[in-house]
Amino acid sequence: MRHVDFSPLYRSTVGFDRLFSMLDQMAATDGSAQTYPPYNIERTGENAYRITIAVAGFAETDLFIEAREHTLTVRGEKKPADEKSAEVLYRGIASRAFERRFQLADHVEVKGASLENGLLHIELAREIPEEKKPRQIPIGRDGDARQIEAAPSVN
Repeated sequence: MRHVDFSPLYRSTVGFDRLFSMLDQMAATDGSAQTYPPYNIERTGENAYRITIAVAGFAETDLFIEAREHTLTVRGEKKPADEKSAEVLYRGIASRAFERRFQLADHVEVKGASLENGLLHIELAREIPEEKKPRQIPIGRDGDARQIEAAPSVN
């Protein structure tokens, strides 16, 4: 795969550092992308999403979920089990430690998580602040221009 150099774009843009960092990370991943544990990302509403991760064999105490600076991190680490008298002849159920990272868009927040039947469900919602939502601007006549926002008061 060919490497793309974004450094010329860094010099001519302001405020897009996070975007270029994400592009660098995507370009850096090659065919050896992580596939464990498997997951789904669903849209459950207009501004609601769910990430479902298959974590068979992990208990709630074995899982750690953290949301920080537009990144959702899910880690799993099983505590060493007491050696029982039974000898495992074949181990097909993976129980190795893992870490999954998801990049979250602006204004997307984690609302909650639940563990059910070996599936970890993480509920997300996009909550756009009022000042960021689109608004309609009234059109007035030449002498009837309306003020859109109040002028700051001087005390």
